[in-house]
Amino acid sequence: MQLRLDAADRLVELVEERRGPVPVEEAARSVLRLGTQVPVGLARSLLEDAVGADCRLRFAGDLVAVQDAPGESLPLDSATFVVFDLETTGLRPASARPCEIGAVRVAGLELGERFQTLANPGARLDPAVAQLTGIRDAELRRAPPVAAAVRQFLAFAGDGVLVAHNARFDLSFLDNETRRLTGRRVAATVVDTVGLARRLLGRQPANLAALAYRFATDARPCHRALPDAEATAEILLCLIGMAQERGARTVGDLVELSATRPRRVHRKRNLAFGAPQQPGVYLFRDAHDQVLYVGRARDLRARLRSYFRSERQRPAVEAALGALERVEWRVLGSEVEAALEELRLIRELRPPANARSARPDRYVYLRRRGDSVVCSAQPGELGPLTSRRRAQLAARALQGVEWETLEDALPKLRAKLKRLAHDLRFEDAARLRDRIAALEDAACEIRRMQQLRRLEVCLVAGGRAIWVARGQVVCIRPWGGTSGLEWQAGLAAVARAEPTLAPEAADDLRVLAAFIRRPPPELSVVRLAHSAGWNSCESVRSAAASASSSSTA
Repeated sequence: MQLRLDAADRLVELVEERRGPVPVEEAARSVLRLGTQVPVGLARSLLEDAVGADCRLRFAGDLVAVQDAPGESLPLDSATFVVFDLETTGLRPASARPCEIGAVRVAGLELGERFQTLANPGARLDPAVAQLTGIRDAELRRAPPVAAAVRQFLAFAGDGVLVAHNARFDLSFLDNETRRLTGRRVAATVVDTVGLARRLLGRQPANLAALAYRFATDARPCHRALPDAEATAEILLCLIGMAQERGARTVGDLVELSATRPRRVHRKRNLAFGAPQQPGVYLFRDAHDQVLYVGRARDLRARLRSYFRSERQRPAVEAALGALERVEWRVLGSEVEAALEELRLIRELRPPANARSARPDRYVYLRRRGDSVVCSAQPGELGPLTSRRRAQLAARALQGVEWETLEDALPKLRAKLKRLAHDLRFEDAARLRDRIAALEDAACEIRRMQQLRRLEVCLVAGGRAIWVARGQVVCIRPWGGTSGLEWQAGLAAVARAEPTLAPEAADDLRVLAAFIRRPPPELSVVRLAHSAGWNSCESVRSAAASASSSSTA
């Protein structure tokens, strides 16, 4: 069953991405990962279960197409809504079944015909459910089977727009029973009054009892199907009025308002259509074309699609997805080059959803000033340090201590810490302990950066070469081997480069060090041999290990 549903989801995605029907043989090859040409008849038979079981799909001759959403284009005042509620024997559709169904038809924005029936689930009710609903086993024994009750309800609902309070719960049970009856899921358009109330009322309580009290409904919810459906129907009419004040005119507008955040994001999945399966960077832009977020990917298509599924993102990215109107991507030669381009774009554009990224303008450096040590924003050898607070603690630890390198000061400070503890000066010892810890972190960070600044390598991936020397990325050029003009031009650029302590260059080195430590299969590391006057190299994959050892503390 799950494989069939997954195949249906992939088919819908494929048809939407192609913006039209797809030949069945092409759909079978793509969805079922078939490596050979498939005859039309065989392809259709392979896809029959997935297409037949999903109300979103249909065959159009030898094509697979997506069904139009039923009823979404109807004006609100002429649409027919069927507001329903289920009472169930438990919370999980896999192990529980409906025991009562109630519904109210709303036509022309007026309450109309009612529907109510008990359903025999074929098992005794849990005492907690019986106490909550007031339904007794004796009543259920005289009721029609669940299948018959669901069939009666579907006949009552017809082509109406289904409405429920917390529709995800009720619809999961209805879908489950409908699949047992027909092998297909419910095909109707669905409106959730919980999502609609939260969107229109803000942070006010959206449970059924609270909304019934707020709107003073005649029906009072009491955990029975028909009264709850009647209360939901009255609430729906009030919410439709509020939605119309916000400009909603059609059922589709109402569905959009009631959609949950993941559902609203999922509806934007078409923005990622056409993304290539290549490395690169991507930019999320809002309605005013402002950049909200910048990211990189080894596979742009897979990474962008992941944003429009149900996985949770960190809050800043979720906010960016909520305001997203356009996705821009730029294909690059390799993931390494994409990482450098991502850093450059973040520094240049300062996207709000990238606030957690490195901020070179906030880095600090340790600097001698007479006999003391201070934190400075001016680039120097002792930095950069990303935490100003930790850098200040490290500077305080060095006051009054003679040192040539930071490692020289640590044994003296640890000896002082022992003396303070021995003298029972615990508060002073605690302060010194924290300063020593900050100094140890700073020494490790500075030592690692000094080693990275000594890197003299050429990273080759995707037909491009990234030249790293003198503490910076010197240039990025096409790669034609170690005997062509591009190689000589790269060497000349390295020879002309001046050493730098710029914080932006330090960020680039940190990113490249991560790739050198664990090089992807397509990356080769060429160590430049300085002793040969920049005219020779070592070009083997094992050179990555040597470069890695020089870039780690």
